[in-house]
Amino acid sequence: MAHVHQQPGQHDLTVSAFLVRTDLGVPKVLVHRHKNLGIYLQVGGHVELDEQPWAALLREVAEETGYDATQLSVLQPHERFTSPNALVHPQPVVVHTVPYGALDHYHIDLTYALLVAAEPSGQRAAGESSDLRWLTLDELASSDGLEMPADVRDQCQYVLTHILGSWEPVEATSFSVNDPGVMHRSDVTGLLVVNSGHPHRRAAR
Repeated sequence: MAHVHQQPGQHDLTVSAFLVRTDLGVPKVLVHRHKNLGIYLQVGGHVELDEQPWAALLREVAEETGYDATQLSVLQPHERFTSPNALVHPQPVVVHTVPYGALDHYHIDLTYALLVAAEPSGQRAAGESSDLRWLTLDELASSDGLEMPADVRDQCQYVLTHILGSWEPVEATSFSVNDPGVMHRSDVTGLLVVNSGHPHRRAAR
């Protein structure tokens, strides 16, 4: 998707994710070489005008990695706001504003942490980057030759050292990809009422 707001100083809403693979003996985080910027970043992209952020994230992950939503878990804090009366999205690890390339343009990014435990079941979309790398914490520390922004490296390390061990995995399909106006009760599958890590209510699936 092209940038929605293209005037100097304007901002676009984006979503991204650090995928962590847990079936390789030691956790590894995924980065890919961005097809336009030529640097290593987490996967992600723009939120389209006709979709909500969680739907955008699952679409971008499928396009750029081949992973289907059924293969993904999203890491979430044990204590988080939920309600059967609202469409609550998963909580991001980071919400931040970043400059895009050399343009006078910014992305407000919702950054998530996802878990996978196998190879992707699908294929990347045509034209997406084929340079994907799974990196351990040690490899991140010794990857100075890898062209990666310092803040991306910091977030990779933060996910592996803090989020992975303290947040709980929740099935990605537990959260609705529909808009509130078309949300049925059966769509509200991830809305847990959580207090100190104990779920009290789950909406009917």
